Amino acid sequence: MLLLKALVAFLALPGLVAFVTPLWLMPRGDAARLNLAGIVLVVTGTVLLLWCVCSFYAAGRGTLAPWSPPKSLVMTGLYQLSRNPMYVAVSLILWGWAIGFHSLPHAMYAIVVMTLFFLRVRFGEEPALERQFGDEWRRYKRRVRRWL
Repeated sequence: MLLLKALVAFLALPGLVAFVTPLWLMPRGDAARLNLAGIVLVVTGTVLLLWCVCSFYAAGRGTLAPWSPPKSLVMTGLYQLSRNPMYVAVSLILWGWAIGFHSLPHAMYAIVVMTLFFLRVRFGEEPALERQFGDEWRRYKRRVRRWL
């Protein structure tokens, strides 16, 4: 059941933000050819995103969705390098689309999404994690940077 929740959460949340909306913004015709730099960023971001989702499932015993969050503070894998590698991964994907298509609408979308990520993390997720995990969160926060 948790695996199904993790799959639904992945499709509903980063799937919509990182893939459905950018593909909807995609230029039509010849301009729709994604260049190599864009492909590298999209693929790299996707691999990192899947790694994060697996960490939430395996180490946190939960999903990335607010309706089924991890029961443990996830501090393994990419979470040893960044407190928010999932947002970093989605940002890489979004910049991959923008650079790959040489697309101003994609770049503007990436900037808006990244701004919303910052606000969500700073004013929503971090205070909630501090309430939920207390000293464990504070120690982790001192050791690992928010983004990179």
